[in-house]
Amino acid sequence: MTSVLPATRLADIAGQAEVSEATVSRVLNGKTGVAAPTRRRVLAALDVLGYERPVRLSRRSAGLVGLVIPELTNPIFPAFAQVIEQALSGYGYTPVLGTQLPGGATEDELVDQLVERAVTGIIFLSGLHADLSADPARYARLGDRGVPFVLINGYNERITAPFVSPDDHVSAEIAVRHLRDLGHRRIGLAVGPDRFVPARRKAAGFAAALAGSGGAGPVRNTLFTVEGGHAAAGDLLDQGCTGIVCGSDLMALGAVRAVRQRGLDVPRDVSVVGYDDSELNAFTDPPLTTVRQPVRAMANAAVHTLLEEIGGNPVPHTEFVFQPELVVRGSTGQAPA
Repeated sequence: MTSVLPATRLADIAGQAEVSEATVSRVLNGKTGVAAPTRRRVLAALDVLGYERPVRLSRRSAGLVGLVIPELTNPIFPAFAQVIEQALSGYGYTPVLGTQLPGGATEDELVDQLVERAVTGIIFLSGLHADLSADPARYARLGDRGVPFVLINGYNERITAPFVSPDDHVSAEIAVRHLRDLGHRRIGLAVGPDRFVPARRKAAGFAAALAGSGGAGPVRNTLFTVEGGHAAAGDLLDQGCTGIVCGSDLMALGAVRAVRQRGLDVPRDVSVVGYDDSELNAFTDPPLTTVRQPVRAMANAAVHTLLEEIGGNPVPHTEFVFQPELVVRGSTGQAPA
């Protein structure tokens, strides 16, 4: 068997893909006898290590799949996009990214552009489906055009489609429980606009967690941004909160900035919990305690669900809910005396 790369490079690829060099050689030479998931791992290892794929491994696209996301400035959205694109590519589909930018194309315009390109399906991430003030009829019209779609983040009972969501209610409960265990009794919530489903669910989980411990806490609805977190935290600090739960990591970074502008310290005086968990959170100052959104599991589920729909195997038009996870770092600590 003749490999297409020197032995040293075969060893690198085998180590990255966690397979044998013989398996790598079979994949690179286009031989049979390698399971599809293993073959995808080897190809992914090639890409990660910067090696060009042999021409014989190139294949025609199985079709185009659209991915519509709000923006790229929030790290959680590129994280989702990367996993979705990797999963689609592994099944032979070509992803087409549509991003909504201020002053740019609207979600409806992006959908029209994707349909004109004859996409075989669309995945929506945190789109208008999550906005309870938006008209859900646009998704019924898309279905009438024969385009399968899956919606991530923001279940809306007025839309007939498969949904993939994190448990936002539980995420707030986890954060509150963590702060209560650290001795915090005055806890506030900084979250996005009330018209968005994730914000409402987080607020409900927050209220339920505090009610269960015999208390209540102020809620500030603002924007899911650094500036929004900064503004909300200012109000919560004025109300004596020593613990702040945030609806996104960006909001949490804004909250940390607001605390420091008061001459206070995080976490000695005020503890802050974020939500999402970017890879950069371990390197912020202080490293950010957050509730991790299960991005990889959700993204893969969305892709598999869409491909089932594309293949003519309809899945239940319901909500598939994934559990979040608390990641404790340096932005939370014992409540001040």
